[in-house]
Amino acid sequence: MNNRPTVLIVDDDQASLKAVSSALEGDYNVLTALNGFEAVSLVKEHLPDLILLDVMMPDMDGFAACRIIRSDIAMEDIPIIFLTALDTFDGEFEGLELRGTDYLAKPINYSLLKLRIRNHIEFKERNGLIKEQRDLLAHQKEELETALARVKQLEGIIPICMYCKKIRDDQNGWQQLETYISQHSEARFSHGACPECASEQMRVLFRNGFTGR
Repeated sequence: MNNRPTVLIVDDDQASLKAVSSALEGDYNVLTALNGFEAVSLVKEHLPDLILLDVMMPDMDGFAACRIIRSDIAMEDIPIIFLTALDTFDGEFEGLELRGTDYLAKPINYSLLKLRIRNHIEFKERNGLIKEQRDLLAHQKEELETALARVKQLEGIIPICMYCKKIRDDQNGWQQLETYISQHSEARFSHGACPECASEQMRVLFRNGFTGR
């Protein structure tokens, strides 16, 4: 499928449905539904970028379909433009109160309709980018907090034996320093000898008869 936005048109009048589809299919992927039940099913299946929803339909009108769509978190952000011959204050108020995005009275001015569709889809896309960035920042914050929590495991007072230098862990067991640090951080070790220890080991070797040959 191409990358064009998808618009779902819902209208029980097939002539109106065909006219709106013809006006939009050059710019959008168009889905159509003849009633509210079919519309809800198509929205769940395809998650269109915008819905053009007729208000006056039998069985399930546009307002009822809108309520169902807005109640589902997966569909709640899809712009809904009501297209209706019900050009009254009460009708427009109810549509907007149901979180409809816009309200356009019939007969339809197609130039105006195209502008509104374009603007609402662009606004939805910008909101989507903002949400992605917000989610990314939240994920990065969570990772940072996890990393800081790991670092804090090595803060505070750590009981250490003054003779063998073993460390007492949270279960009151005693561990070698290297083992304890490995379990409480992401540090890795490379083994060597400090100058004092190297000199002491050489003295031990010579006392034991090591000649270097």
